[in-house]
Amino acid sequence: MNEKNAATLKGTVAGIDVGGTFTDLILVDGGSDGKVLLAKTPTTSDNQASGVLNALTQTGFPIAGIDLIVHGTTTTTNAVLERRLARTGMITTRGFRDVIELGRRTRPQPYGMTGRFVPVIARDLRVEVTQRMEASGAVRENLDEDEVRAAVADLLSRGCESLVIHFLHAYANPAHELRAAEIAAETWPNDHITTGHSLLSEAREFERGVTAAVNASVQPILERYVLRLRDELRRRGYEREFLVMNGNGGMISAGKVTREAAKTVMSGPASGVMAAAYTARRAGFANVVTYDMGGTSTDVALIRDGQPAVSNEIEIEYAMPIHVPMVDVHTVGAGGGSIARVNDAGLLEIGPQSAGAVPGPICYGRGGEEPTVSDANLLLGRLNAKKLLSVEGAADIDRVRAIFAAKLGEKLGLDATGAAGAVLRIGNVKMAGAIRMVSVAKGHDPRDFSLFAFGGAGPLHAAALARELGIPRVIVPARPGITNALGCIVADLRHDFVRTLNRPVASVDMEEVHAVLKQQADEGMAQIDAEVVRPERVDIIHSADMQFIGQTHLLNVALPSAEVDRATLQGLFEAAYFARFKVRLPEIRANLVNLNTSVIGVRADLDLSRLIDPAGRADRLDDAKTETRPVWFAGTWHDTPVYARERLPLDVEIAGPAIVEQMDATTVLEPGDRACADRDGNLIIEVVRH
Repeated sequence: MNEKNAATLKGTVAGIDVGGTFTDLILVDGGSDGKVLLAKTPTTSDNQASGVLNALTQTGFPIAGIDLIVHGTTTTTNAVLERRLARTGMITTRGFRDVIELGRRTRPQPYGMTGRFVPVIARDLRVEVTQRMEASGAVRENLDEDEVRAAVADLLSRGCESLVIHFLHAYANPAHELRAAEIAAETWPNDHITTGHSLLSEAREFERGVTAAVNASVQPILERYVLRLRDELRRRGYEREFLVMNGNGGMISAGKVTREAAKTVMSGPASGVMAAAYTARRAGFANVVTYDMGGTSTDVALIRDGQPAVSNEIEIEYAMPIHVPMVDVHTVGAGGGSIARVNDAGLLEIGPQSAGAVPGPICYGRGGEEPTVSDANLLLGRLNAKKLLSVEGAADIDRVRAIFAAKLGEKLGLDATGAAGAVLRIGNVKMAGAIRMVSVAKGHDPRDFSLFAFGGAGPLHAAALARELGIPRVIVPARPGITNALGCIVADLRHDFVRTLNRPVASVDMEEVHAVLKQQADEGMAQIDAEVVRPERVDIIHSADMQFIGQTHLLNVALPSAEVDRATLQGLFEAAYFARFKVRLPEIRANLVNLNTSVIGVRADLDLSRLIDPAGRADRLDDAKTETRPVWFAGTWHDTPVYARERLPLDVEIAGPAIVEQMDATTVLEPGDRACADRDGNLIIEVVRH
């Protein structure tokens, strides 16, 4: 690598995250004063690059003076969820073009026969050719190269700009996929050719095919976005490469990201989890549940022993598995902008419909007419009507109250305040269910964890959720509303690899196991070395996906090294199985399904105490108080002190009820709760059970 082009990690670094409502930026100046600059601008959904540039401009820092930009994007996530995909063709094994549509015989709705499913690639764009590879890797039927050429010509004539080559059992022997890709490259007008095995070398044709189809169908979209942003940055003097967050919580150079575009799905939520893990480790909390509540949705994830859970079995919506390693995030449609309504049965519902950034909640004053969670917080005194972000002037509380009374209260037999309280209660129940999905449903007791609350709305609800779930404490970082952007700065370089063997442990060739793990590690090291930044060290983590023969559920088992022996492999799996299910099955043989390797380029530490300027802190708590206002808690109004977060003393202790306001978020302490601050400026809230 040309060291002259390598960005150092000690220069000025900007982390930018594009969310559904806001685009957040944090810039750490590498100069002598080491100042931190923040920006939060509305997301420009029609062209996300505009919002990124607006955020950079808002800081006042010259773009040409930034050494490294790291970007979390929702470009591919939105494209997949909204099905705004590039026209893509598929060449597949004769007789198997319907694999990605037949799926796993599940239904969109668990009960009844209703629902709708649209495959990523339409049936008429899936073309079959003659070839057949056995699961052993042996060739049963040779590839008909003339049919491949005809298929390529046919798909081009139909206007396809991206191509998938997906053959049966290519994970065992990719020769036919590789040759078909060579033939396609002779006439295909761009580099958007995805072979299933190169992206995901594991068994299960449906999952591998859908993953490859998603990758191909978002490649042109991501490439256009990256090129547009790169051109705009260069016009403003930024000549270096920028990095893009992947869904696995690592980063990759923008110049390489298009090749495996599917890995950027869930980029934004992953960056928040990585920031939470980093911040919580520094604060001394190894086990946390992350709770990221934004304007559109709420994302939750589990961090155990300081490491976020990573899964290669994520399904982002019905029949849409993307089986590349991603941070295991569970999402529910409940955010600050989630719309509250009374359904035909007379029950109050929250989301998944959202008011978004435009028109937004009623209190934004941009024409919103539907009651939302943010409006409920405003009515109950938890939000400051005069300091709503991106709202000019004071919010019209009387208008919000009138709409709540008319659209919710009259149907529920409540006044506007009671309706707002009901909205918060139902919203909290919905979000608590998401937290149970990543904790209780996976065998973890929430009481053994702390709740790490971030996002623009997370700290508003965190104490109530913790009380609901029995979680003893809440951690609110110094800058909760821009935590995802912080994740872009603190995240490491990361490359993940999966290879299917699918052999009984008793008979698997252990030399092959060692060779696969070494090959994965070597490839990861080569990719790290080709990146534009220099990590401080490289960590290599090996694991195996295993099961008892006859079962379908997989357990991920950490491996001590690439040279693991057979007895150790068997013992590790039995221990993991017992830890999860509390059952021992010594009479059943174990099966080794996949070998996994993560190669992580660990970046330099960031001093989080600089996120809030120490010079602005007051000496006494009373000096940080801005007002006292009535706030509604559990049916009763309380005169509640309000404090400015940036003015809080570092050794502060606060007794609830209290409100802590800052530019990017508002934190609520309920009656009986107590909070203190640590060296990094995190608020640690001890939750009292009523």
